[in-house]
Amino acid sequence: MNPRPKLRSPPPSSVIITPASPPKSLINKMRRKFTRSTLTLATTLFSILALYAFFNTFIFSDPPNNVGSVSFSRNYNTQNSKSVKVYMYDLPRKFTYGVIESYALARGGEKQSDDSLLKYPGNQHSAEWYLFSDLNRPSLERVGSAVTRVMDPEEADLFYVPFFSSLSLVANPIRSNNAVVAPVKRPAYSDEETQESLIEWLEKQEYWKRNNGWDHVFICQDPNALYKVVDKVKNAVLLVSDFGRLARNQASLVKDVILPYSHRINTYTGDIGVENRNSLLFFMGNRYRKEGGKIRDLLFQLLEKEEDVIIKHGAQSRESRREARKGMHTSKFCLHPAGDTPSACRLFDAIVSLCVPVIISDHIELPFEDVVDYRKIAIFVDSNTAVKPGFLVKKLRKVSMERVLEYQRELKKVKHYYEYEDPNGTVKEIWRQVSLKLPLVRLMINRDKRLVKRELPEPDCSCLCSNQTGILTTL
Repeated sequence: MNPRPKLRSPPPSSVIITPASPPKSLINKMRRKFTRSTLTLATTLFSILALYAFFNTFIFSDPPNNVGSVSFSRNYNTQNSKSVKVYMYDLPRKFTYGVIESYALARGGEKQSDDSLLKYPGNQHSAEWYLFSDLNRPSLERVGSAVTRVMDPEEADLFYVPFFSSLSLVANPIRSNNAVVAPVKRPAYSDEETQESLIEWLEKQEYWKRNNGWDHVFICQDPNALYKVVDKVKNAVLLVSDFGRLARNQASLVKDVILPYSHRINTYTGDIGVENRNSLLFFMGNRYRKEGGKIRDLLFQLLEKEEDVIIKHGAQSRESRREARKGMHTSKFCLHPAGDTPSACRLFDAIVSLCVPVIISDHIELPFEDVVDYRKIAIFVDSNTAVKPGFLVKKLRKVSMERVLEYQRELKKVKHYYEYEDPNGTVKEIWRQVSLKLPLVRLMINRDKRLVKRELPEPDCSCLCSNQTGILTTL
C-alpha cells in the first residue's frame, strides 16, 4: 500500500510536467559519489590540520636555547613549565656570608651586622657568588632559566649546596714569606674544618641521605676546593673548571659541568679588525709553574726574543691586569699554556678580548662544548710540537688576516657565554648544563639502589670516566 496521498488532477488550463523518477541504480551511484566526495574532503581537511600542527610545532616554533650562540630570549612561559626544579639549601651562615666575612676580617676588615653590606671579593672563582645570587633573585627576574627554584624540597629534582668552597680555601690571613701580614687577633679560619663541618651538617639532612647524594650539586671551581671531603661528595654533580686535581672516580665529563673562570680584564668593546692589533702573540703570567706548567719556561726561552711577540712574567695585581688588558686588546693571538692545572682565567680574558687563543694544554677541558665549537675560536697545538724551535711563531705568521677576522667574528658571537654579568650569559648557560644532567642523575639513583655492594680492586668508573684521548694539532 502506498502511504503517500494521491495528487489531485490539475485543472485543464494548467499543464504540469512531472519528471520521471530516476532509476535506483543511478541514485545509488550518486550516493556513492557523494560519500566519496565527503570522505575526500574530510581527508583533505584532516591533512591540512595535521600539516599546520607539524609546521607550527617543529618548523615555526622557537628553536631550543642550546643551538649555537643564539640568545636565550625566547617564549619562556612554556619553557619554565618544563624547567628542572632546584631546591637551594638554606645553609648555616658560616658556609656562605660567614666565609665572606672571614675573608674580610683576615684582611683587616670590620665585622658586619648586615649581610647585605658584605661584598664578595672579585676573583676568577666568582661563579659561586653569581649562582647563589641568581637563585636568590625573584622568579620574575629569572625568566628563561633552565632551572626553577622551589622552596619545598619534596618538589625538587636537584639540590644545590651553596657553600663558597673556593673563597673558603683562601680565607686565611694573607701570608708573605711565611709572615702573617693581616692582624691575627681574631680566631684563625680553617677551611678544612669548615669542609668537614659542612659534611656533618649534610649527613643529618633527609634529602642527602635519601639518594646517597646523587641528586646534589656542589660548586668547587678552584682546583683545590673541597679537597678534604671530595670523596664524600663525588656522587654529586660537581661544578669545576677542570679535572686537574681530581681522580677519575671523583669527576668526569659525564656527570659534572665545566665552568669558565670569571675573566679578570675588561671586555673589548670595539669591533673586529687587525688595524690596532700590532703584536702577533701576547702572554703575561707566572713563568715558573709546577708539573704540567713546566712548559711555560720552555716557551719563554723560545719566544722572549721573537719580534712582535710580547711574553712577560707577571703576578696578580691591578697593574698587571692593566698591562694584560692593553696587551690582549692589541694582539692578534694570545698564548694559553698549561699552568699548575690545565685551565686558567687567562683563556677567558683572551676570549672577551677577541684575541685568538693559542691553547697549549694537552689535558684541558673546556666549558659548554655542546654549543661552542672551539676550533672556530681557538688554535690548539700539542705540547711536544709547540716547543720545537721556531715552529709556533712560523705557523702563526702564516695565518692570513682573513682567517684572523673569521676567528674574531666567531669570538664575538660566543663571548656572552663567558660574561657572568650578562643576563643571557654564563649563569644561564651553567644552569642549562646542570639541567641536562638530570636524566643521568635519575639513572644513577636507580642503578645505585639495585647494585650489590662489593669490594673492587680498582674504582668502577665504567660509566663515569672522562675523555682520555689526546689533543690534535689544528694548525
